[in-house]
Amino acid sequence: MKCKEFYFEGKEDLNIHVYKYTSENIKPKAVIQIAHGMSETAIRYKEFAQKLTENGYIVYINDHRGHGITAKTMDNVGYLAEKEGFTCLVEDMSILTNIIKEENPDLPIYLFGHSMGSFASQRYIMEYGNNLAGLILSGSNGRHGKILKVAELVSKSEIKKHGRRHRSNKLDSLIFGGNNKGFKPSKTDFDWLSRDEKEVQKYIDDPFCGVLFTCGFFYDFIKGLQEVEDKYNLKKVPLDLPIYIMSGDRDPVGKNGKGVLRLKNTYANLGVKNVSCKLYEGGRHEMLNEINKDEVIKDIIYWLDEREKEWVNA
Repeated sequence: MKCKEFYFEGKEDLNIHVYKYTSENIKPKAVIQIAHGMSETAIRYKEFAQKLTENGYIVYINDHRGHGITAKTMDNVGYLAEKEGFTCLVEDMSILTNIIKEENPDLPIYLFGHSMGSFASQRYIMEYGNNLAGLILSGSNGRHGKILKVAELVSKSEIKKHGRRHRSNKLDSLIFGGNNKGFKPSKTDFDWLSRDEKEVQKYIDDPFCGVLFTCGFFYDFIKGLQEVEDKYNLKKVPLDLPIYIMSGDRDPVGKNGKGVLRLKNTYANLGVKNVSCKLYEGGRHEMLNEINKDEVIKDIIYWLDEREKEWVNA
């Protein structure tokens, strides 16, 4: 597998760092664009990219604004933009898609979004879904409901008191405080991520992972989730876009599967023609880093290959 790194100019003139993975020996059949999760980095998907390139897929994944190499310094980790950071992040994704299209004009593009990246992907397809041949959502959730209004008010209050760059324990606890409750006695604060203790420790040891994020991030993220749930925006989802949703049935972000199934039903009720879902028994939040990750990746590639057959025969 070959890796090329480059930058592109995102919203607010921010330089966004990207990894591009290709196979040296296999003719590519499609491109996978990956949107990673909150408080992690793009390099964590290198093993996944290796499996994808071995099966004929080119992979692009950027470090989101406020994350990894794009952030440059730890002071910038967890801060997306001066305003509308979630919108900026989604727009960055669209800019990268356009770069992918220019570099691979004859190849279909699939979007894979995990956790925060999955919510950004849900928003993305409302505006740019026609650029894609398919969408995969990992570690996601459906409608959050009234809690978003509460979170918006708390985040507004925190910003008024401390400013957008303040790192808020109150907001972090409100959003993530309950994630580990289902895994007592827990060994770490991040047992909810995976049953694989080595993967959890790697996350803990990475200075760019598990960082306490800023008030500005939480406010912008919450506003973004409200946009994702907006009925007008939902009507903009392309009904012919194939969507595959996968999650662990013990992922607290997806309400132990209930929220994931609710999301599937949301798309089905909209009239999306091809929406499917798989819940992995015992799986937690990061299925690509779970003890059964080989099975998970095999299932993802099978779904992609099936879409490719449909695309070729269309």
